[in-house]
Amino acid sequence: MRIARRMVPMVLAVALAGCGWHPVYGPAGGGAAGNGLAAVEVGLIPERSGQLLREALKARFERSGAAVARQYDLAVTYQISSDVVAIQRDNSTSRVRILGRASWSLTAQDSKRTTLVTGISRQVDGYNVFVNQYFAADMESEAVIRRLSDAVAEDIAQQLAVWFDRQKPAP
Repeated sequence: MRIARRMVPMVLAVALAGCGWHPVYGPAGGGAAGNGLAAVEVGLIPERSGQLLREALKARFERSGAAVARQYDLAVTYQISSDVVAIQRDNSTSRVRILGRASWSLTAQDSKRTTLVTGISRQVDGYNVFVNQYFAADMESEAVIRRLSDAVAEDIAQQLAVWFDRQKPAP
């Protein structure tokens, strides 16, 4: 029984590799350096939420730890907005939805500054507001903005990893 459990993942990996499947975003796929992400320079993004997004992107792009020459610039415009989605009878807010939206473009560091690919990432999160718990609501709002920045960074990194993978010549 134990041998069968260990063999199933190996058999699946071999079967997937046989049909052309390979990991795009991870060590087996060459890691960040292997798929071009390490060659991306992330531009400055204004405001605190932008700083969080930039740091999350840089952490995802530089996973391999190897120094790679920068060949691309990533420009990101990041907006955070909020909606009240639940209101109590006394007109107080009880649920807030936070929306994070990033539009980005990848440009080559050549003389023409060629735009290679553009995209949009949207993520939604929220938090509850409890009566007379303003400090807790502020802390929860900050935690949600941090989670949104991580989720948007992950989405952008995946979109870019897929784009870089499609640019490789077929074997």
